Amino acid sequence: MKNNRKPIQIGLLFLAMFTLVACSVSYNFTGTGKIDAKTFQVNYFLNNSELVQPGIERTFTNRLQDIILNQTNLSLTNTGGDLVYEGEITDFRITPMTATADQRASQNRLTIAVQVRFTNKNKEEDNFDKKFSFFYDYSGDAQLVGGPLNEALEVIFERITQDVFNESLAKW
Repeated sequence: MKNNRKPIQIGLLFLAMFTLVACSVSYNFTGTGKIDAKTFQVNYFLNNSELVQPGIERTFTNRLQDIILNQTNLSLTNTGGDLVYEGEITDFRITPMTATADQRASQNRLTIAVQVRFTNKNKEEDNFDKKFSFFYDYSGDAQLVGGPLNEALEVIFERITQDVFNESLAKW
């Protein structure tokens, strides 16, 4: 009886190992699949919006570098990257969303848009030039300076950088 179980156990073990190996080839935990590149570069994103908020271009550039470093095995380089991200912040706008009875804004919205040009030197069909944007709503009584501005930028840039990552590497 023991002899009949051994081939079944070996077969199940082989099947389990095959399944694990097959999954690791086609998918990883960030959802990127296989990336045909070793290096990437993120050129400095200039702030070309009409309303200039100092420092947001550096913050966005750093956030984009961080998400790629944290979610891939790619190495960051300053020149000659297999993958190149470049572009500019095209919009930094505050608009009133709702008004009170005395015609004052009760809620405002900060919207930021970033034009991104992505170049994959190893796979040109992946290249794109696309605008990404997101917003942050806040009370009309609040001033968007210091901590509240940092919180707004964190929310907006987290979403935009994830969208750029998904479009360029995850293909979502």
